[in-house]
Amino acid sequence: MANFGQQNTLTEGNSKMATDKKFAVTGTSALDGKTKVRFATDMTRVKILVKTKHTDIDLIDLPREMTKSEIAQYLHEINFANGRPEVAEAIADLAKKNKVALTTTPTATTADTAVTA
Repeated sequence: MANFGQQNTLTEGNSKMATDKKFAVTGTSALDGKTKVRFATDMTRVKILVKTKHTDIDLIDLPREMTKSEIAQYLHEINFANGRPEVAEAIADLAKKNKVALTTTPTATTADTAVTA
């Protein structure tokens, strides 16, 4: 049975569920005025985002590979939004989609680890 147009679903020969997939890089970008959290295995994702006309690209290397749920909590904990309401909203949306209750008050900044384009 073909599985056209569907990603991150459990299919024959594909043992990873969407919630189990891990990423080494995360951050945000905007496309058509909508900011979303992005995920990647490495920083080459920046080239793709630029090529597809994303703006406000801000990606960081994670301290370890993480799932989307873990990334939502991590971005909140390190205060990745840092006063940017559209980024805070994107992180909150990610947390909601992944059923994560953001548990701590942001305390750190990401100025030393961010890559912007």
